[in-house]
Formats: sequence, structure tokens, C-alpha cells
Amino acid sequence: MSISEIRKSYTVAELEKDKLQADPIKQFRLWFDEALAAGLLEPNAMTLATVDKQGRPSARMVLLKDIDERGFVFFSNYQSRKAQDMADNPQVALVFYWYELERQVRIEGVASKIPAAESEAYFKSRPRESQLGAWVSQQSRVIASRELLSERYVALEKKYPEAVPRPEFWGGYVVAPQVLEFWQGRLGRLHDRFCYRRLAKTWIIERLSP
Repeated sequence: MSISEIRKSYTVAELEKDKLQADPIKQFRLWFDEALAAGLLEPNAMTLATVDKQGRPSARMVLLKDIDERGFVFFSNYQSRKAQDMADNPQVALVFYWYELERQVRIEGVASKIPAAESEAYFKSRPRESQLGAWVSQQSRVIASRELLSERYVALEKKYPEAVPRPEFWGGYVVAPQVLEFWQGRLGRLHDRFCYRRLAKTWIIERLSP
């Protein structure tokens, strides 16, 4: 089978404007809870797209770790490529794709660091292996070998036999949404798409052509 022959019909559900929540965060929570209930693998996995100061885009998968009235929270090394991109240009985009539910959510917004106390609290909740891993990895930098990572890990296990402190170069970001689009696949590629746009302190909802 050639790539051009790969096709899927979307027939699971439909989306109507009168069924949407007025607040897009509440709508997202509703869909996210349904993804959890469906037993999807890592429903909190999302694509994070950034742009560097030369205007070159890049994207990667990260994990959503919280959502509140501020927006969408994830964690990263503050010296990574994505961190440098966000320092130069905080405008980012997120995409969630839940294949089994034939749904995706697109988010455009502004990224900023969360308070250090919040990063501390989350870091303490991580498994010890992940805490040590945050110290070991000089994220996005060239490394000579896998063995070097293992050597650093063993050295840090000895350095921190009990509690592992949070590295100052590691912490959280929150993406404050400005635009959110909810996409439900439909038959014949006539998908349902609804876009929330912030207007002052309220949100307007518009249906988009598929």
C-alpha cells in the first residue's frame, strides 16, 4: 500500500456549538476527562511548537502536567533548545491529538515560567530516577556516548543518597491561551471545528470551515 492510499473515515462523534462550554478551559477539561476515561495511552502528550529568533520553527512532544485558570503547564530543562526559543519568542503552539476519539485540540498562546515554589513542589513528586535524570541531562546538547550519561547518573546517585534537590536549570512553564480550536473528525472530511478567541475578558466562539 502506498502512503497516498492510507485513509480513515471519521465517524465516532460530532460537535455542535450549543454543546460547547463557554469557557475553553472547561471544554478542554471535559474532552481530557473523556480521553482519560477511554484509557488512551498518555492523553496528556502534546506537541509543543516554538520559533527561534531567526524565525525557524521546531516542534517536539512534551507532557501536560497541570491545567488551571492560567493555562497549560509543562516542565523542561531551562537550558534546552525549546527554553531558548521561548526566551527569544514566548509565542508558542500546542497540539493534542486523541486518535481513538478522532479529536484534536490546537492552542496558541504565550509561555512563561511558573513560580519556583511550584516547580519545587512538582519536582519532589517525581520518581527518584526522574529527579536524577533532570540533573544528568544537559538537554539538547551534543553528547559523546550513552555511557557518559550512565556515569553521570551513578555519580549523582552517590552524591544524593537521600533527597534530590531541584536543579536551578529545571522547572515549569505555563502557556496562557489566546486561541483554542477543538476539532472533531467527521465523515467525508467535513470535520467540525470550533475556535475560541479571547476578546477582552471573554471568549468568542466561531465555527471554522473544515
